[in-house]
Amino acid sequence: MSGVLLFLANQRRRFRSSETALVLLAIPVGLAAGLMTILLSGTAHLLQSLFYGSDIDRLSAATWIAPWRLLALPIGGLLLAAVAIAVRKRFRAPVDVVEANALHGGRIPVRDSLLVCGQTLISNGAGASVGLEAAYAQIGGGLGSVVGQWLRLRRNDLRVLVGGGAGAAIGAAFGAPLTGAFYAFEIVIGAYTPAAIAPVAAAALAAVLVVRAAGMPAYQIALPSAHAIVTIDYFIYAVLGLVCALTGILLMRLVTLMETRVRASRLPELSRPVIGGMLLIPIAWLSPQSLSAGHGAMHLDLTAQVGLGFLIAILLLKIAASAVSLGFGFRGGLFFASLFLGSLVGQIFAAAIALVPDLPPIDATDAALIGMAAMAVSVVGGPMTMAMLVLETTHDFALTGATIAAVLCASTIVRELFGFSFSTWRLHTRGESIRSARDVGWVKALTAGRMMRRGAATIDGSTSLAEFQRRFPLGSVGRVVLTNVDGTYAGLVPTALAFAATADADAEVRSIAILQEHALVPDQDVVSVMKMFDACETDDLAVVDGRGAVLGVVSEKYVRRRYAEEIEKAQRDLFGE
Repeated sequence: MSGVLLFLANQRRRFRSSETALVLLAIPVGLAAGLMTILLSGTAHLLQSLFYGSDIDRLSAATWIAPWRLLALPIGGLLLAAVAIAVRKRFRAPVDVVEANALHGGRIPVRDSLLVCGQTLISNGAGASVGLEAAYAQIGGGLGSVVGQWLRLRRNDLRVLVGGGAGAAIGAAFGAPLTGAFYAFEIVIGAYTPAAIAPVAAAALAAVLVVRAAGMPAYQIALPSAHAIVTIDYFIYAVLGLVCALTGILLMRLVTLMETRVRASRLPELSRPVIGGMLLIPIAWLSPQSLSAGHGAMHLDLTAQVGLGFLIAILLLKIAASAVSLGFGFRGGLFFASLFLGSLVGQIFAAAIALVPDLPPIDATDAALIGMAAMAVSVVGGPMTMAMLVLETTHDFALTGATIAAVLCASTIVRELFGFSFSTWRLHTRGESIRSARDVGWVKALTAGRMMRRGAATIDGSTSLAEFQRRFPLGSVGRVVLTNVDGTYAGLVPTALAFAATADADAEVRSIAILQEHALVPDQDVVSVMKMFDACETDDLAVVDGRGAVLGVVSEKYVRRRYAEEIEKAQRDLFGE
């Protein structure tokens, strides 16, 4: 047994010190992510077959659904409520892959991944307007996190493995390794890092090989037209990117408004998914295309010749269904829903262009594919991720070039007017100030409580100046913390100021105290600490607890040195040094 433990310890050290070992580790993580993607997809399809009939292939492509079968929507809400009852005393809000990499150094509890996947499966299986991509990314990233934590990987390596696992699962879902790799870089890791390229690529390729070996064909959204893309088309598609950006912002605002209003309402929390399911019934009755993620509906609308009025109606119904689903507590993401909505916006845009005199017409299929990518960038983020999705599903380089123009335009507009993707926006509404998955967890961890020096010199504020000068001779300490009779903080007194004071020697030392109303609390992060130093224009600040008792003192010089050290370390991690 001791030999086995020694071997495992040696392997852990090897994975911590070798970039090649990390690449080799990413391969089985990618293989497992691919297998879990197949399992999740099959389970969701099985649930939809049980709820809506075995003849259902793609739920959103159904031309008609018996009204009684739409009761699956509130039944799904009831199942979600049952899950919430079972776990509400043991679970806080689950950590997703973006939050884990941004704030927790890649650490995702296993139970969080299982909970997110279970809730997403129930929501999608019951027909709510949410996609499975959130579950795919969660299980892939969760696998990477579990393996990395067991091997005690360094913080940056763990984040890379989480990103590789999540990207591998997304790549497996679309049969598109480049899409998965760029998803990892842009959305989960938050940067293109030299140290991450090989592990992420290895994981994505391994996952795609698994799904292809299992007989799943590469995802084919639609075939591009034979229409040649000329220079003016790039400008037209850039305008389409602008339209998609504005629509994406509207969608995110609407979903957030719905969530906020529902939370502020007097509706019992556990009844909200059931009520949401009831509200989805009339929407689904008007058009089954509003159900589930929209895979089947996208294929149907791209291959059939449908009118402008029909496209506008489906667009509005799908937006409403997505807002109700997420607002009332169904679990899932907007990844594929945004792709579907973008394809609708693209087709509507092409029809509108055809009505404008003197403007060259554009192909509706091309516009749908470009709109799909631009809308997904607006909501999910990742310009190159969506451009690679178009490339890998159409194999058309000219169309991909136009797509890049549109997605860059959409990304710029969203960053300028809104500033967030949907995942980071939801974290922002919870009070987190992050805009991407870039690692800012070290900022949260570097707190006043960790940087303070305990055992600071203290004295009662009612002590006389003469006694203060006797107890703290000039040069003995730089500053002394004053306390009240009950031990609470009462200000700071620089020793030099006490000796330079012209007040009566019998006067209380509190009469020359500074910063009586300014002190830090232990959980303040380094950024807010530096802001307080700038605002107070002082060299030292006291740290107090919730009752006002003095815990220690922090110096500005030390805070800025620690901040510079962490910034330098993050830069080294970024370049794999």
